[in-house]
Amino acid sequence: MSTSNGSGAVFPKNPAEWRKALEELPSTPEKIPAFFFGHGSPALIHSGLFSRMGDVGKDMGPNGPLATFLKDFGPALLAKYKPKGIVVFSAHWETYGERLVTDYGDENPLLMDYFGFPPALYEIKFKSRGDSALSQRVVQLYKDASLSAAGYKARTTTKDEARGDDGRGFEGPGLDHGVFVPFRLMFGEDFTDIPIVEVSMDGSLDPEKNWALGEVVAPLRREGILVLSGGLLVHNLRDFSSFSESSANSLVKAFNQAILDALTITDPVARKQALLKLVKHKGFRAAHPRADHFVPLYVAAGAGGTDADAKLVSAVYGAATAAFDL
Repeated sequence: MSTSNGSGAVFPKNPAEWRKALEELPSTPEKIPAFFFGHGSPALIHSGLFSRMGDVGKDMGPNGPLATFLKDFGPALLAKYKPKGIVVFSAHWETYGERLVTDYGDENPLLMDYFGFPPALYEIKFKSRGDSALSQRVVQLYKDASLSAAGYKARTTTKDEARGDDGRGFEGPGLDHGVFVPFRLMFGEDFTDIPIVEVSMDGSLDPEKNWALGEVVAPLRREGILVLSGGLLVHNLRDFSSFSESSANSLVKAFNQAILDALTITDPVARKQALLKLVKHKGFRAAHPRADHFVPLYVAAGAGGTDADAKLVSAVYGAATAAFDL
């Protein structure tokens, strides 16, 4: 069931509503919007994971609303924008002091960056490729930006080196599960027509710094490149009840609603102020003990540009998707 706020904004929460929102996206391959999307967890492609957790397991699983939305989202992006490449930021890759950009060539390896899951989740296949020219273009954008903004360093990372461990114990090259899990649903198991390049976000998790990182790659959207940034708007592994709207506490649900309200503000300046203030919301830490899954929202907003409009494409609880600069 959809909801609305006092301003009349409608939040598309069911398939009919988000499919309508996707259909209404302008078909503009010459200026592709930037998107924040809910990337979910490996439970999206494994029915047994969290299956004993009632509504939480259902909502997070392969038949839940997020999985259903992602299956609609991917084909809509390809049909509307016909991207020449995809540049993606993930909540699961942070680096400090420099941006790392994947340059994996003919096939992107996968980094199974999780512990203790069923064996099937270590055998997942998602075939995709990189593109050195696109990787170098991203690096050059950050190097050029460093001329006017102190602190930008960037380089590529290849299959021959760890892509930059962020302290959580996962080393090695590869797209992380914040990319290959949702992309498998969005684009299918074999997706080699369009190259995928992943970029690390700023490990400081500072909202404004990560907003600025998004701004740097904004020019790509006018070069036929789809810029995506994935995370979750509710992500508290200390409280699994928070992952379902039916069991989450009132603080978490109020925070989720505050995000939707901020995203539907029409004035870009006021929207940015509201989005930046969300980390001070009384429910923020109840939804995010650590801000890694929330910060990708700022990367996407930055990639949309300073005066960008915004559209809430899906209001799936805790995993909304928004487009910037339509």
